[in-house]
Amino acid sequence: MNPFGLQFHSNSPIYLQLAEHIRRAIASGQLACGQRLDSVRDLASAYQVNPNTMQRALSTLESEGLLRSERTAGRFITEDTELIAALQVCEADAIIAQFLEQMQQIGCERQRILTLVQSAVEAAEKGESHGTQQ
Repeated sequence: MNPFGLQFHSNSPIYLQLAEHIRRAIASGQLACGQRLDSVRDLASAYQVNPNTMQRALSTLESEGLLRSERTAGRFITEDTELIAALQVCEADAIIAQFLEQMQQIGCERQRILTLVQSAVEAAEKGESHGTQQ
């Protein structure tokens, strides 16, 4: 396991898993607009992967417009806030789809899911933990 807590799994290429991890860091703001990334070698070392694998992950993100390269200065996170906002919506949609699938797998119907989510949101707003009541 690397220091970022990312555990690689065998059902997807490592470079795609790296790209997804970095994509989520951009969406969440952990990596800020315009922030300079470490070198490929430093990132590869930090993630404990081959530099070629890291290069491929970063190239994937560049092709999506999330990173930009400056020949002598390195790679930077995009400053396109609209692109990042769209990425956040995309990431949220994926999380929601996964959540709905899991809820349906345990037998929850649409109205029950909505009730549970509303209750959880209200509890979170009050700083309470959401129990299994209802």
